[in-house]
Amino acid sequence: MADDAVVVDDLHKHFGSTYALRGVSLTVPAGTVCGLLGPNGAGKTTAVRIVTTLLRADSGRVTVAGHDVTREPDQVRRSLGLAGQAATVDGLLTGVQNLVMIGKLYHLPSKVAKARADELLERFSLTDAGGRIAKEYSGGMRRRLDLAASLVAAPPVLVLDEPTTGLDPHARAETWDVIEELVRAGTTLLLTTQYLEEADRLADQIVVVDHGEVVADGTPAALKAEVGGQRLEVTVVGDPAAARAVLARHGTVTLRDGRLSVDAAGGASRVAEVAAALADAGIEVDDLGLHRPSLDEVFLRLTGHAPTDTNDTADSADVAHTTPTSEEIPV
Repeated sequence: MADDAVVVDDLHKHFGSTYALRGVSLTVPAGTVCGLLGPNGAGKTTAVRIVTTLLRADSGRVTVAGHDVTREPDQVRRSLGLAGQAATVDGLLTGVQNLVMIGKLYHLPSKVAKARADELLERFSLTDAGGRIAKEYSGGMRRRLDLAASLVAAPPVLVLDEPTTGLDPHARAETWDVIEELVRAGTTLLLTTQYLEEADRLADQIVVVDHGEVVADGTPAALKAEVGGQRLEVTVVGDPAAARAVLARHGTVTLRDGRLSVDAAGGASRVAEVAAALADAGIEVDDLGLHRPSLDEVFLRLTGHAPTDTNDTADSADVAHTTPTSEEIPV
């Protein structure tokens, strides 16, 4: 496979007067995880559908494992696995039958398909439910089965569109473990998610999209650094005015929700210095500690939205075109 498993270059897509993508570009090196983040309706799903050959771009170029999605859609489909936002398993088949069917569609021998199905059911804690028809599964179980289906052919590139939505915390953590195992084995992952802790844990690179445009691209650490370094946060007993005067000796102080905050350059030594200064001033401290920027803060700073807020500019495009017409699918 090429050094860059997924390359998206200047991608544009509009639906009528609504622009879903306005020149999106990103590169995912082989064997890494790219987290594609943005408010609801920002264009993430539209980008995913184009990368996976389910939708044709107006302009721009996309390659997956070295294959052009427009000129070589069959080769692209053989190179990737996809789990979309909604589980697509057949409710009238058992868990085993669903996975074996996928294996046969990939032309795996029957014995190999069955062995692969058993392996994946165990990996996603579905072995006991493997003989039950999927319509009897809970929503979380169907989601896990759908994720398993995307891995049947062991594709070199995996595209997961909000893969853990609807899973309980335990199942989500299990899914993260599976993803990390796959990446260690060399799988490349393009991931969209509303859970920023998921992106923080899994992604080597994060691309933030808003209003159909890339507004940030970098490692989680680099994006956090852009928001600002670590801060020292203090909560005191009583009026914070005196404590604010002490902290002001160390930099600009902010007060929010009863917590004082100041730059913490120097890390632990700054904590000790401030703690001693507050004690010398006779100020009783309720809580004191270092705060590192989170991806939530990065996201809010970049987009002005929480991850699950709706962006009306592009939302109608992503929602209205959940199922593409035959003209939109490359053949």
